[in-house]
Amino acid sequence: MDYMKLSAYVDSRKREYLDELSGIIRIESVSADPLKKKEMVRCAEAISGLMREAGIENVELFETQGNPLVYGEYVHADDNPTVLVYGHYDVQPVDPLSEWETPPFEAAVRGDDLYARGSSDDKGQLFMHLKAFEALRKLNENMPVNLKYIFEGEEEIGSIHLEPFIRSHKDLLKADAVVISDTAMYGRDIPTICYGLRGMAYLELSVSNSAIDLHSGSFGGAIENPVHVLADIVSRLHDKYGRVTVPHFYDDVVDVPNEEREEIARLPYTDAEFLRQSGAVAVYGEYGFTTNERLWIRPTLDVNGIYGGFTGEGAKTIIPSKATAKVSMRLVPDQKSEKILELFESFIDQIAPPTVKVTVRKMHSGEPALTPIDHPAVKAASEALEQVFGKKPYFIREGGSIPEVLTFQEALGTPVVLLGFGLPDEKSHAPNEHLYLRHFYDGIKTIAILFEKLSSRGFAPGI
Repeated sequence: MDYMKLSAYVDSRKREYLDELSGIIRIESVSADPLKKKEMVRCAEAISGLMREAGIENVELFETQGNPLVYGEYVHADDNPTVLVYGHYDVQPVDPLSEWETPPFEAAVRGDDLYARGSSDDKGQLFMHLKAFEALRKLNENMPVNLKYIFEGEEEIGSIHLEPFIRSHKDLLKADAVVISDTAMYGRDIPTICYGLRGMAYLELSVSNSAIDLHSGSFGGAIENPVHVLADIVSRLHDKYGRVTVPHFYDDVVDVPNEEREEIARLPYTDAEFLRQSGAVAVYGEYGFTTNERLWIRPTLDVNGIYGGFTGEGAKTIIPSKATAKVSMRLVPDQKSEKILELFESFIDQIAPPTVKVTVRKMHSGEPALTPIDHPAVKAASEALEQVFGKKPYFIREGGSIPEVLTFQEALGTPVVLLGFGLPDEKSHAPNEHLYLRHFYDGIKTIAILFEKLSSRGFAPGI
């Protein structure tokens, strides 16, 4: 396929693409909100409609006990490899709504960016794949590869029903490579391939005492305050060097070779730019590691939220009955989420005082994953990025988690190419999420070129 024709085709449809993507964004598919169930179904149906319009065949909604999975395929390239594309149509909650400059579900172009919830994570990136398929069909006599698509609506709540579906539909999803566009590039116009993701162990830690809030004058000083206990527990989860204090937390962490640390050090990183992106005052983390190493090759423990007692305007003198913290732990090879959750719970049991009741509720988890950077599919992705962006891509790990990556690797026995076009400062889980439009259009071109290269480079099925 002539790249100039592809580029011209995509560039001529920019307005059309934005209009169609805006329609998908308008659907409030917040999987964490049980009141949005109808919106989740409506979004799955809308995605199905776009797939059929693009020419994808055998499009089907698979019902789960949660939100529907959307499947489709185009399998006509007999001797060429089969690629499975994964994405998700659910989005994060929009809170706090007051911080959005424009309504979160009304796509708005400001400068070089498209602002809306889901613009980057992951509706915009999912949409790139549909338009790349459409471009290939328009410009090619034959599709260069076989393609299968699986889009879910529960990624933001732990992909609860995806894993059992994958394991029970191996024949349907069988492929020679999986491509996921749900990660970020290192920076604007810096082509990047992510080859590693951290895992996740998420839990809720609660400290309780009485059944109800008590008057602090009548009971203060005579019973243990759950907020005080929780604050003390949280303060003991790290030492002064930024290391997690849970015993045996680091036992299974694999040392990263010096060569890989040197590659990470080559990246165009500065503290000033990192702080600009984050809005933070200063960098901080585990002693002995750089910021990127802390983000990509080291495990972490973070309190994501803490609440209890009276937090309204004015004064209310009480001893709270309960205090709760949400805790996430990002994991690296070869840590296992179930083991880490057990270690955490055991540690809490050891340090919690007998004057309160402490409970740990395990919520969801996922395992870390790596893809060999010398795999033919990864090399094809690298070549596609270089052709579109005009420079060789960097290879990075990413601090986030996509639990289904390891599931695809284990259940289907296939490599996963993480070809994302977002940016780390696009606020994907915060107000004013946005997507850099150049990456949006170049992403469509890159995906189309990738599928061409998977075929033309002799990427044989079964590799």
